[in-house]
Amino acid sequence: MAHDTAQQAPAAPAAPARALPPLILPALVVGVGASLLLIGVSAAAEQLQHVLWRNLPDALGVGRYSVLWMLVMLTATGVLVGLVVWKVPGHAGPDPASMGLNAPVLPPAVLPGLLLATALMLAGGPSLGPENPIIAVNVAPAFWLGSRLVRRMPGGVWAALAEAATIGALFGTPVAAALVISEALAGRQLKGLLWDHVFGPLVAAGAGALTTTLVAEPSFDLHLPPIGRPGWGGLPAAPVIAPPAAALGLCAVHAFPYVHGAFRRLGHPMVALPGRGLVLGLLGALGGHLTLFKGLDEIAEPARDPNGWSAGGFALMAVVKLAAHLVAASCGFRGGRIFPAVLVGVAFGLGAHALLPAVHPALGVAMGVLGTLLAVTRQAWVSLFTAAVLVSAPAIIALLCFASLPAWLLVTGRPRMQLRADGTPIR
Repeated sequence: MAHDTAQQAPAAPAAPARALPPLILPALVVGVGASLLLIGVSAAAEQLQHVLWRNLPDALGVGRYSVLWMLVMLTATGVLVGLVVWKVPGHAGPDPASMGLNAPVLPPAVLPGLLLATALMLAGGPSLGPENPIIAVNVAPAFWLGSRLVRRMPGGVWAALAEAATIGALFGTPVAAALVISEALAGRQLKGLLWDHVFGPLVAAGAGALTTTLVAEPSFDLHLPPIGRPGWGGLPAAPVIAPPAAALGLCAVHAFPYVHGAFRRLGHPMVALPGRGLVLGLLGALGGHLTLFKGLDEIAEPARDPNGWSAGGFALMAVVKLAAHLVAASCGFRGGRIFPAVLVGVAFGLGAHALLPAVHPALGVAMGVLGTLLAVTRQAWVSLFTAAVLVSAPAIIALLCFASLPAWLLVTGRPRMQLRADGTPIR
């Protein structure tokens, strides 16, 4: 009966083959350009970070990550970013708490201030990633230039190409972009096959990922002890670790609009950003320097020695990092929310291993990252992909899918860590 129904169902019309090839060259150009911009901003921020956190304290005879220097640097970063938001034309773009991976097309005059604020944030230590502002910066020139140079292509195509290219460049693979696009298209009435709609963005994502791989050689693999073939011992651990990690992430999600509202009541960016910078410095003093910055470089240190920390030490790292992420994301620093959440999940998973040594560290990390990202992003495919990539163990994907079910039941229908323009949470 099902076979007969399938035979009677009309086949979805495929896009003509001649409609897709014209997308290839624009997608390649956008992909390479988006990747080079990401690499350039990241390299500039890294050099500035070395000056601020190594050369300068060494010259002054102050400990690089002493309490004094963390308080000074985080507060100074708040002052500098506050000046950009206050004085630079465009005020560094819209409120970052309202921005996600699907960035609006910003006026060109906004972009220099947004880039400057992002670079200062990345170098200064607030717990945010580069993804949201870099996507916004890449979308704007792709839209404005593409719409004028190739008028036959709709403006929305250029934005989709830039978003996919930046995601591919950020993760070093077009798979992440494909998963994000698929989730974005899931609720729409599509004409034709899904692959026709993702063809151009996948070309852009592939070009962005390949450019990043060739130029910067990124790696998400934490080089944890290999897990091998998951045995029966992983079955009870998988659904036990992911939901508590998701619950921890939901604590920050539910507090997000209230902390953001407190920031908005302070009004002037030169009051809110330096004040919250001081708070971030105090949190850094409590949790240590690994709770600073976007988190991708910092997670490598505990991952190198998963048995060298106590369960309490990992728990403190996870809670402080999440608090720092909540403060930074709500007070006006320009940045994204994915990469800091990864460190929270890694610390949570390693803490589960320290508490229960029978839990393999790679399994704990994968489940901790899965649960935290589900709560913060509400993007299941990206959460699964990121968790699997970090432990570099394809065999763990079945356990991740199994563990995602109870974690998803916990987070579905609840607010995301993103707000509307009026400050109300998005579900």
